[in-house]
Amino acid sequence: MLTRRDLIVAAVTLSLAVTAIAVAQTTTRPLMQSRVFNWSGMKVSPTPTGERRQLFDTPTANLARFECHITTLNPGEAPHAGHKHPEEEMMIVKEGLVEAIQNGQTNLVEVGGIIFCASNEMHGLRNAGTNRATYFVFKWFPHDLGKEKP
Repeated sequence: MLTRRDLIVAAVTLSLAVTAIAVAQTTTRPLMQSRVFNWSGMKVSPTPTGERRQLFDTPTANLARFECHITTLNPGEAPHAGHKHPEEEMMIVKEGLVEAIQNGQTNLVEVGGIIFCASNEMHGLRNAGTNRATYFVFKWFPHDLGKEKP
């Protein structure tokens, strides 16, 4: 049989656990400040399909998260299968020829071309050229992402 003491201990324990979880979830990372990212200073990580340079993935004054990386693909390679996600995404082609597939439609994107992927729309990329292709990826996550659906 549960005693009054058992109920009080259980209530206090539950209260402390909920408080600890709330504190852990509200711990914020510092906001990104103005800065410069020089190509020569970027760390290059090899991938099975080419290489990747991770620049940042952090909150800003206006966004819950702002992420940027640079992908380099070997000829004929794709970084991953087509997919969709709630955040919007933009890619800018630095070198090579990229095939962009968006909602079943395929376009070739040349150097300087921009690819915008809207929220929750299928998309995928592939190096369509005979040389390496490199593109910048920008993804932004508003504070209310997931609370409203477009």
